[in-house]
Amino acid sequence: MPLAPRETETLQIGESFIGDGVNAAHVNTVFGHREGPAGVAWASALATPSAGHVPFVTVLRPSLPVKPLTLFVTKAAPATDAHGLLIWGPAQAGIAAGVAQALFDGTISQEQADSHVIIAAVWVNPGADDAETVYANNRLSVHTALVNGAARLPSNDAVIAARDSPFNPFFTPRSAVELAAATTPSGTST
Repeated sequence: MPLAPRETETLQIGESFIGDGVNAAHVNTVFGHREGPAGVAWASALATPSAGHVPFVTVLRPSLPVKPLTLFVTKAAPATDAHGLLIWGPAQAGIAAGVAQALFDGTISQEQADSHVIIAAVWVNPGADDAETVYANNRLSVHTALVNGAARLPSNDAVIAARDSPFNPFFTPRSAVELAAATTPSGTST
């Protein structure tokens, strides 16, 4: 029996940033049915690698892919051999373990394990230097991203509340009040 279009077209999109410094993990996830847009994107990404960004099927062990089948997409091309090993080793293991945890705890249902796919866009800093921390942060980050996607987080209220105080590990702007005080009535900086 064919699935209703709504079942195959629904996407869960999640995001999570865990840790700090060079060993932090930033993971974005797309979770959806194999017969919908997530499946098309998954297959297309696997079939069309680009220089430095070669998506691969995430495995718990060689020849044991995690379920739902998860495509690991690097956000940073391997800068050195050591960086590449952190991507293919501890980051991949962390992603696999975090997805398996989501299957274990019911964030992903047993039925979805065989009918859905995950795309995990993963940031491993070229300066990362601690394999165990890279593993732990990626495991928690992908799990958190999947939980957030399932819960449709963030809430609109959280987005609206943070609109005047955005920041990330690479930039923190002056507050809106400081910016307003720093400009003259003509709109030029003082």
